[in-house]
Amino acid sequence: MPTISVIIPVYNGEKTIQQTIESVINQTFTDFEIIIINDGSKDSTLDIISTIQDPRIKVFSYANAGLSASRNRGLSLASGEFISFLDADDCWTPDKLQAQLEALQANPEAAVAYSWTDYIDEYGQVLRSGTRISVSGNVYEKLLVRNFLENGSNALIRRQALTEVGNFDESLTAAEDWDMYVRLASRYHFVVVRSPQILYRVSTSSMSTNVAKQEAASLQVIERAFNQAPESLQHLKKYALSTLYIYLTFKVLENPSGRQNALTAARYLRLAVKSDRSVLKRQQTMLKALFKILVVLLMPMKQSQALVNQAKNLFKNFNQLGK
Repeated sequence: MPTISVIIPVYNGEKTIQQTIESVINQTFTDFEIIIINDGSKDSTLDIISTIQDPRIKVFSYANAGLSASRNRGLSLASGEFISFLDADDCWTPDKLQAQLEALQANPEAAVAYSWTDYIDEYGQVLRSGTRISVSGNVYEKLLVRNFLENGSNALIRRQALTEVGNFDESLTAAEDWDMYVRLASRYHFVVVRSPQILYRVSTSSMSTNVAKQEAASLQVIERAFNQAPESLQHLKKYALSTLYIYLTFKVLENPSGRQNALTAARYLRLAVKSDRSVLKRQQTMLKALFKILVVLLMPMKQSQALVNQAKNLFKNFNQLGK
């Protein structure tokens, strides 16, 4: 029986699935199985997978049912003591599994190990760093406010803990990983590996649709989480809402494609302030958001993109001077 089960759900992943699988095969820790759940792919995904010869790979095909259902299907087939999920367009650095497993072995009270994230483009080039948050132990309060693990390709989880908290919520079209992490954090400790080991691929396709889905699902997760949270933590709900809307503001502005994007970002920024007025004290965040919104709103798309990129470098240099 393998120590770790790696579950890879895939739907029409022909562009990235080989790189994703290879990032697992090339791990320094080798006692694992790879369970690939083909979620009704209609492209050459299965043909590409069939060219990768490794006895640890197991492929199961189903009718299309979505990401959460595919993860749950993979979990039902897994035999490892530890579980890690990897989306079909993301990758890991070679030391990911080994570092996270060692962290859990060194912290037997923890059920979840997580690492830092770097964001990559369609060619695998690093676009930016993630949040680099480092908290261990009881992280429940912090996870109520934001998903600092950032994505579903991050954690290594004790199988027993997943059995305790239940499956992924198949009714969610986004933020299902956050929902799972909150449920785990309500019962178990987490441990951090202070290294960027998750390479999360950013896609600009259907940006507005994806953001709208993320908003709806995240609001659902927040409502459920605080319905179950103790009274002593209810004051955190306004921070969770404000943090979500700030995130969505910048998410929309990642792909400045005209006036509608700017108006959507402005709406999210207004909701962030409405949810928690103390966000106005985060002056640099507010200035960056307002600047980007005005640029996208008032300038042609090509010029606005160039100016936004220049502003990113300006703010980056400003931050470095302040250190």
